[in-house]
Amino acid sequence: MKRYALALALVLALAAGFGCAKKTETIQDGISPEMQAAIQQITDARVYFAFDKFDIKPEYQDMLKAKAELMKQFPSIRVRIEGNCDERGTQEYNLALGERRARAAYEYLVTLGVNPGQLEMISYGKENPAVQGTGEAVWAQNRRDDFRVIAH
Repeated sequence: MKRYALALALVLALAAGFGCAKKTETIQDGISPEMQAAIQQITDARVYFAFDKFDIKPEYQDMLKAKAELMKQFPSIRVRIEGNCDERGTQEYNLALGERRARAAYEYLVTLGVNPGQLEMISYGKENPAVQGTGEAVWAQNRRDDFRVIAH
């Protein structure tokens, strides 16, 4: 009797797991290939910053222009710009610097014609490093803006 109950519990657990996977698959199936490509392009590329700076370097302007064009083409896409810093400095200072970095990208995208309602900003300061460790090579990778699609 115990084996029967155990087998039944196992079958129900597996059935529940398959149900969840199917639901996720259905959500992705509702997105057009063009929208999927736009989301991928928006989230893939990051903007990196010099130490203690928040200005958009010329080398990132074309990438931000491409993001802007995609957001204008797909106005249902909403993006969160996440400002990040390296581990140096106080938590308060880095939160403020991360916000200035996110705001720089936000304002640049808006000047390119992106609806401000499609954008939001957050600063993680030094709390969300892309790479662990110390040294300039590591710190340079952590001074960045990430772009997360939060709705489409």
